[in-house]
Amino acid sequence: MPLIDFTDKGLYCAPGNFYIDPWKSVDHAIITHAHSDHARWGSKNYLCHTDTKPILQLRLGENPYQTLPWGEPIVINGVTVSLHPAGHIIGSSQIRVEYRGEVWVVSGDYKTENDGISSAFEPVPCHTFITESTFGLPIYRWKPQPEIYADIQHWIRKNQADDKASVIIAYSLGKAQRVLQAIAEVTDKIFVHGAIWNTHEVLVQAGWKLPVVRRVTPEVPKEDYRGSVIIAPPSADGTPWMKRFSPYSVGVCSGWMQVRGNARRRNVDAGFPLSDHADWYGLMDAIKATGAQKVFVTHGFQAAFSRYLNENGIEAAEVKTEYGNDEEDAPANVKEGEPEESAVEDINENVE
Repeated sequence: MPLIDFTDKGLYCAPGNFYIDPWKSVDHAIITHAHSDHARWGSKNYLCHTDTKPILQLRLGENPYQTLPWGEPIVINGVTVSLHPAGHIIGSSQIRVEYRGEVWVVSGDYKTENDGISSAFEPVPCHTFITESTFGLPIYRWKPQPEIYADIQHWIRKNQADDKASVIIAYSLGKAQRVLQAIAEVTDKIFVHGAIWNTHEVLVQAGWKLPVVRRVTPEVPKEDYRGSVIIAPPSADGTPWMKRFSPYSVGVCSGWMQVRGNARRRNVDAGFPLSDHADWYGLMDAIKATGAQKVFVTHGFQAAFSRYLNENGIEAAEVKTEYGNDEEDAPANVKEGEPEESAVEDINENVE
C-alpha cells in the first residue's frame, strides 16, 4: 500500500490515520491552506499552519485546531509530519510525510515566485511529489510580478485621469491581499466588497500589516468612489452591486487572462495575468527541485502535464480529486477545444 492513498474522502495516510485536505468529514484532517476546495467543514480535528488558523476560524467556525510553524516536525502514530511554505496564499503549506524512510510531499496549491506577502515556496526533497497542474501548459508563462503591478498601476492612473473608479476583480483570499501592494502605491482611496473586508479584518487582527481599506456600504456617498479603487470578488462581477461605482472600468486579475481574448469574452475592460498558482515553468522547476522519483498530478491540465513528464523521464500519473473550484481553477469561458487544449498535441515543441 502506498504511503498516501487516493480515496473517496481525500488523500489518506493509513499508517498515520489522517487525511490531507479531505473533501468529506474525517476524524483527523491536515489542511494545506484555507481555500474552500482544500479546507472543508465537518472534520473532528484540524492541523494547519499557524497563519492559516484565523482564516479557518472565519470560514469553518470554531473547531479543534492544532497549529505548527513551518519546518517543525510532529509524529502522528509513528509518521513524521511537517509543514513547509507553498507560496500560494498566506499560510499555505506543503505537507511532508515520512514513514520508515519513505518521504511524500503533498504540495496543495503553490506558486514559485515570491509575492512579498505569502512566504516563498521552498522545494522539499522527497521520493513522491503530489502536484497541482492548474496552469500545466507551456502557454502559461507569467510576467514578473513587478511588471504586472506596473500595468495595474498604469491602468488605475488612466482611470483616475478619466474621473473613473477602478474595479479590480480578485479572489477574496490571496489575490485581494496581494494586489493591495500595487494599489497602495497609487492611491489611499481603496474600497472592498464585504467578503474581502471580512478576510482583511481577520488578517489585520492576526497581525498582518495591510493597507487601510474601507468597506463598501450603502452609506458611502457615491462621490467618494470617483477615482478610487474597489476590490471585488468574481461573484460580484456584472451584478447590480457594481452600479454604485459608475462611471467605472473593470479589470480582472487572473492567470486565465494570459490567454488572448479571455478579457473580451468576460466583457471587462482589462485583464491582468496575475495568478496565485505556478505557471508551466514554475511547475517544472518545482518538480525537478524535489528530486522526486514519482509524481502524481491533480487538478488542472493533469492529462497533458503528466504525459509530458512521462515523455521526459519523470514517472507520473494523473489523479482525480475534488480540488479545483476556486476562481482560478474554474475559468470562465474556457472550454475543451479552445487554445489551451489545442496546445496539448504540440506540447514538446512549444516548450522553450
